[in-house]
Amino acid sequence: MKDQKLSRKPNFLGYLLPYNSLSLSMIGIFGAFTCVVTMVIAFPIPATNGFINIGDAVVMITGLLFGPIIGGIAGGIGSSLADLFLGFGIYAPATLVIKGLEGFIVGLIANPKKRHKLNYRDFIAVIVGGFTMIFGYFFYEVMIYGLPSALYEFILNSIIQFGLGSIIALAFIFASRKNITSSLPQVFDKIYISPELTD
Repeated sequence: MKDQKLSRKPNFLGYLLPYNSLSLSMIGIFGAFTCVVTMVIAFPIPATNGFINIGDAVVMITGLLFGPIIGGIAGGIGSSLADLFLGFGIYAPATLVIKGLEGFIVGLIANPKKRHKLNYRDFIAVIVGGFTMIFGYFFYEVMIYGLPSALYEFILNSIIQFGLGSIIALAFIFASRKNITSSLPQVFDKIYISPELTD
């Protein structure tokens, strides 16, 4: 009976919409974590009035752990708040969308509700999510600063934000996701519906 009620709750591809306090708490916690990590390690880029950071690692980890909804919302809000706090407000609206899409895409492709161990879908997820971030900022910066400046940051985004962020995210998932999901079933029961009920 409990499982039947759960399967009828509003959801997106088996991921419960964030109506319960636990999902909202996870969004708040991982949004704040994304914001802090983004701010702590930030290298200004004068050519585009932007900065390079490793906040993408947390955006990807959130999507790889909790799926597209929490990954997208926490990634977008946390990253855009970091832009505002660091004085890069011109990027905040774009970041909300770009990093939100990054977290959403990573969670959607990885589909963690069906998998606990690191697998090929996780690699595809961080590649597609990372390229969403790289090209999202590239097109935004072309519109604002022109092609030469955008190309400069495109290279840095590719090497540092995507490269380093994906390595950190995949290493974390390899080491921790199975233990986290196995030891906290009561948490994940309120984030997504059991795969047996959605197949």
